[in-house]
Amino acid sequence: MKKRLLILEDGTVFQGEAFGSEQSSQGEVVFTTGMTGYQETITDPSFYGQIVTFTYPLIGNYGINSDDFETIAPVIRGVVVRELTKIPSNFRSEITLDEYLKTHNIPGIEGIDTRKLTRIIRSKGAVRAMLTAAGEEVNVDEIVKQLNETPYLKNHVKEVSTKMPFPSPGRGKRVVLMDFGMKNGILRELNNRHCDVLVVPYNTPAEKIMSFRPEGILLSNGPGNPADVTEAIETIKELIGKVPMFGICLGHQLIALACGAKSYKLPFGHRGGNHPVKNLQTGVVEITSQNHGYVIDENSLEGTDLEITHVSLNDGTIEGLKHKKHPVFSVQFHPEASPGPEDSNYLFDEFIALMERAGEEIAYAKA
Repeated sequence: MKKRLLILEDGTVFQGEAFGSEQSSQGEVVFTTGMTGYQETITDPSFYGQIVTFTYPLIGNYGINSDDFETIAPVIRGVVVRELTKIPSNFRSEITLDEYLKTHNIPGIEGIDTRKLTRIIRSKGAVRAMLTAAGEEVNVDEIVKQLNETPYLKNHVKEVSTKMPFPSPGRGKRVVLMDFGMKNGILRELNNRHCDVLVVPYNTPAEKIMSFRPEGILLSNGPGNPADVTEAIETIKELIGKVPMFGICLGHQLIALACGAKSYKLPFGHRGGNHPVKNLQTGVVEITSQNHGYVIDENSLEGTDLEITHVSLNDGTIEGLKHKKHPVFSVQFHPEASPGPEDSNYLFDEFIALMERAGEEIAYAKA
């Protein structure tokens, strides 16, 4: 295999072996702690523009299959692993991880000290980096200068949201799903509950959304800084109180911003399938799947109509909110569990129940 470098903006250089695409790539390096679920991670649109480091040392051992994609076209910038499995062993495997990354022009590097890289990210925060082209000789100083002069990406959501509305029919509750970088797992959970779903672009106006006569609105996950998605924030302001609303990850943050709260960037984010979250309403601790770099500032909730429902037991950050007056709630983690534990899957049932109660209240008012 050809050699490849991973060069960080602080000048740190890792040398390893190239796999996947032979081309170079530049992005923000982050790490995820999941022991399984690398296929779902690689195809999660929330990783747009990022080079993903897997802390679990062996990746690729069960290959890639056609059932576990979270999106059809992955948008990550690279993959970093300690050891890549060349010959996967699993009855569901169809192609290797190496073959999959080649197909989608995504470079990878293996054989580096991923523990050292993770410690750098934990101490300095997510950093800009470049994966060099396979076998290419480069000037490290020039690349470091280029990295430090490169602005961080914006408008992530615009790049990953659907461009046109599309239906996912069912005979249950009619749900409009605002796509900010939706994982297929969210749509699957709604379909499993027979919802009649219409997926719409992130910038669909409130008036247009209400013209579909939804019984509920779900705000999906997605990449980037929630404060950059100004069109969606204004739309959510108009929609709150009209029909029940459920926000997941970025959708959770956008609800908070629409209600007057503020967000801030974490040093290295929460990414993995093993994050403990306490449900303050029940006292139950749930192990959750997470992938986000921003959280809501607890101090900014004062004066809003939001109250905290879930908190992270790792760092105390907000993991769930609900509106005091309207049928609106949200969580920072991923209840669809793709990948990860299914402890929080019940939240989709709560969304269905919220829509049913709202429908009963409307029927009673008309009577």
